[in-house]
Amino acid sequence: MSALDLSLYLVTDAVAASRAGLPLPELVRAATEGGVTAVQVREKHEPAAVFLRTVLEIADVIPHHVTLLVNDRVDVYLAARELGARVSGVHLGQRDLPVETTRRIIGPDAVLGLSAAHPDQIAAAATSSAHVDYIGIGVLRATDTKPDAPPPLGIDGMRARAQLSALPAVAIGGVKVDDAHGLRGSALAGIAVVSGICAAPDPARAAAEYRRAWTGGA
Repeated sequence: MSALDLSLYLVTDAVAASRAGLPLPELVRAATEGGVTAVQVREKHEPAAVFLRTVLEIADVIPHHVTLLVNDRVDVYLAARELGARVSGVHLGQRDLPVETTRRIIGPDAVLGLSAAHPDQIAAAATSSAHVDYIGIGVLRATDTKPDAPPPLGIDGMRARAQLSALPAVAIGGVKVDDAHGLRGSALAGIAVVSGICAAPDPARAAAEYRRAWTGGA
């Protein structure tokens, strides 16, 4: 497995992709061409068979250096792995399976990510026997893609929260290109983007704009 690069982390939104007129696998492929380094496939309302098919289709079109993660559904990740798809691991929320149980199921080599918004959750992730690989801290701004999210942190709050983490962390929740400028140089390992790429008419260009903003490139 390639080294974990979280610098530009795409969380999929099939509904936003459809509204933008693109099949989700095509959108993800284009986004990786623009600089996305990790992809989390999130299908909150689809049955397992549909979710699995989406993961398999995305695994077929993204470069090998891009980390591919399954949101929440450990069973879908295991099924995709059993079918030979190049999937890297899973990302869990605080109300999903316990990370210790999940680690035993997925094995020591799979990537295990965890959403951790509050300081106590951030500390617990770092000390867990599950060997969590990274955390997602949110939300930066209020967003329609996660209506049950905690209160927004803003740029300064996100930078301060990232300082608390002993694990690599990504900022998530309404992250815009200008926010990437404000978060660059912080303790964060990267930024996670949903609508900013999934709802864009040109996802490759959108991803490239985020990447330039995050890296400070021209």
